[in-house]
Amino acid sequence: MRTAAELLGDVAALQDLAPEHQATIAACATLAVFRPGEPLLCEGEPADAFFLLRDGAVALETVIPGRGRVTVETLHAGDVLGWSWIVPPYRTAFSARSRGITRAVRLDGACLREKCERDPALGYAVLKLLGGVLARRLQDARVRLLDLYGTPDRA
Repeated sequence: MRTAAELLGDVAALQDLAPEHQATIAACATLAVFRPGEPLLCEGEPADAFFLLRDGAVALETVIPGRGRVTVETLHAGDVLGWSWIVPPYRTAFSARSRGITRAVRLDGACLREKCERDPALGYAVLKLLGGVLARRLQDARVRLLDLYGTPDRA
């Protein structure tokens, strides 16, 4: 069985990081497996981790008054889950629930924050990585909003 450090080498999101940064990140990593329906993150709870999804699917969810829990996006293998661990006050912005058996590399947020504070080059590299994730998610949300609220074509 491969270790978390070995599996990090396969994660596309980390390919651009310097080898020493990958090794530092690996020191904060563990392997995780989630059963169908099992929560990975709970909205509003302390944000203490993020995940690099290896296989399976995860629903990002929020609660809408009167409608209950609503899926806003589904993430798959290769996706990064969680950014709130790096932004004060370190509270999770969305809930995340496994859609089936899901395997991930779990990164300890406090461990990685401390390493980023000590090594500004690592911190910058991690922020660029998460900034790319946030930019893609924002663009995806924009497209969904245009589909939902866009003006119908006028003939």
